[in-house]
Amino acid sequence: MKIDLLPVVPKPSVLLLPLAGMGLFVVLYVLAALNYPGGSWIVTDQEGFNFWNNYLCDLLDRTAINGELNPARFFARGSLGVLCVSLVLLWYYLPGLFLNKSINLIVMWLAGIMALLITMSLTSGTHDITVRIAGIFGVIAFVSCFVELYKAKYFSLVILGILCLMIFLVNYYIYETGTFIRSLPVLQKVTFSCFILWFAFLDITYYKYLKLKHDKIKVSHK
Repeated sequence: MKIDLLPVVPKPSVLLLPLAGMGLFVVLYVLAALNYPGGSWIVTDQEGFNFWNNYLCDLLDRTAINGELNPARFFARGSLGVLCVSLVLLWYYLPGLFLNKSINLIVMWLAGIMALLITMSLTSGTHDITVRIAGIFGVIAFVSCFVELYKAKYFSLVILGILCLMIFLVNYYIYETGTFIRSLPVLQKVTFSCFILWFAFLDITYYKYLKLKHDKIKVSHK
């Protein structure tokens, strides 16, 4: 069955943009943390951003938890926007990594883009509902992606991806139940770091695949 909905395969250089975006995200979030006035849900009068007590989302709010105006929000919102746009770009072209087109591939493609677009609304004041809806689409996208990666024999990416998903589910369980809630700020950062690494490895794998394919075409035309 021919599926015209999926995008054309990009040039290898396009895949460098998501990597640059992920790097810029890290830089901007560090700047946001350095500019955060203070306060956390554990210690409301603490000074600055605390790795052990603050959530990453604390940096997005207009007002810091200690009541001061939060200048860190400009860096944090910029970093979230850069990350989501970068990952949307990667996910938009991701079907080109797989030779066999299928309904599952369309599900993966649409669910991933929806999850990332919804995540952009984290700054709108609807944090909880945004996390839940984006999480549902995200799980669908990841599971369907693992199926495609497994069929294409990218086993390392499957294993790392499943590990990321398991950590995410633990993170979500704590978030919803309050069990071991004091560990959640740190676990959230671990979860985020694991996913960034997975996306980076996925991007690099796709870049190498396209580069090899592009080089073979150049050789065949000589």
